[in-house]
Amino acid sequence: MTIRCVLFDLDGTFADTAPDLHQALNRVRAGEGLPPMPFAQVRPAVSHGSQAMIRVGFGLEPGNARYEALRRAFLDDYLANIAVHTRLFDGIEPLLDALQERHIPWGIVTNKPAWLTEPLMRQLARGEQAACIISGDTAAYPKPHPAPIYHACQQVGVEPFESLYVGDAERDIEAGRNAGTLTLAALFGYLTEDDRPESWHADGLIRHPQEILDWIE
Repeated sequence: MTIRCVLFDLDGTFADTAPDLHQALNRVRAGEGLPPMPFAQVRPAVSHGSQAMIRVGFGLEPGNARYEALRRAFLDDYLANIAVHTRLFDGIEPLLDALQERHIPWGIVTNKPAWLTEPLMRQLARGEQAACIISGDTAAYPKPHPAPIYHACQQVGVEPFESLYVGDAERDIEAGRNAGTLTLAALFGYLTEDDRPESWHADGLIRHPQEILDWIE
């Protein structure tokens, strides 16, 4: 099989967004008179969106009277400081160079909403080179539904079976498998203690982005 396109999840796979999300959460906690939470406690929740962040930061679930106000305060603060400390993961830059040399396009498929994804990608180095940027509200359904990956492949002009999808959450691997891509689980991402990536049925497990080249070659 020839891989003609590489697609990445955003948070925890392509970009290390946890530092800015961690600080946004702690600023909202401070406004509520709560002490800061350690980074190690917050990092594993990042790939699972604002609901997981509010659960970790405040112990609240949707339906609680205070939940939506805290979630909105958190997201507003994050948007205002979206790329202060966020960087591409170590190894992504040279990987993108290698893909460019091989004339292999790459793109982003994330469940992050477009109103957060687009400003973040504008500020990240190399973001303007993406062949597609598919957010959680771009397609009719978010991951693990295959629709976002189908949409990405259509934009790039490749078939799913010619594509490789890399992510750090089980829903990423499920979405790729549902769409018919090859899948790699990024062990360097935001995995929790309860995650068992070896049981996700990914085609491979990688500890560094450069290992993606081994699958291409």
